[in-house]
Amino acid sequence: MLDIFDILGPVMVGPSSSHTAGAVRLGAMARALLGGQPVKADIALHGSFAETGQGHGTDRALVAGLLGMRPDDLDIPRSFEIAAERGMEFKIYPVQLRDAHPNTAVLKVEDAAGKQLTVQGTSIGGGRIRVDKINGVDVNFTGTYNTLVVRHQDVAGELSRITNELAVGGVNIANMSLCRSRRGGDVLTIIETDQKLQPDLVQRIGTLYAVHDVTYYEKEDV
Repeated sequence: MLDIFDILGPVMVGPSSSHTAGAVRLGAMARALLGGQPVKADIALHGSFAETGQGHGTDRALVAGLLGMRPDDLDIPRSFEIAAERGMEFKIYPVQLRDAHPNTAVLKVEDAAGKQLTVQGTSIGGGRIRVDKINGVDVNFTGTYNTLVVRHQDVAGELSRITNELAVGGVNIANMSLCRSRRGGDVLTIIETDQKLQPDLVQRIGTLYAVHDVTYYEKEDV
């Protein structure tokens, strides 16, 4: 069944919901998962993003998202200039990925403190996105919910400690998935929630035993 969003599409600036609105949201997702404004960004475009992205404004849209803009921001066409004003360096180039959706971008971003993050994401149509990889680890979430990404060691009881903090904070879990490469190694736990998370709750989870780092994406208010 189609909802009104599927019929009308997103409120946006640009000629294409997939190549422009979706690209803005991919950039914004990378920014949010990094935890703030990048100072450097390598942006690799695959498939139709690489072939027609410049004409559709995909390149400017991705940079706009990294700058914190929304799909309806009138400054999206000026994102390159604004990035220069804010001191954000970036480069954009084509790449060929195996088994990737045609509207895929890989964004390697770095903040002023040197923290780095690589996000591979896809614009799946109608302005919607899907995150496929974080730092090379396969994931699958869309930003439809508030999303907590926790990297922690694969030890007994760690997941229950994380979910207990959410329960104490009155947060209901909508979806949850765990991604690990091997037993006893590092795990990416992706938790999508109905409620927004307060900064102190995210901070508490980050101090739990065996947690390496935490990133949080807060969905757009519509």
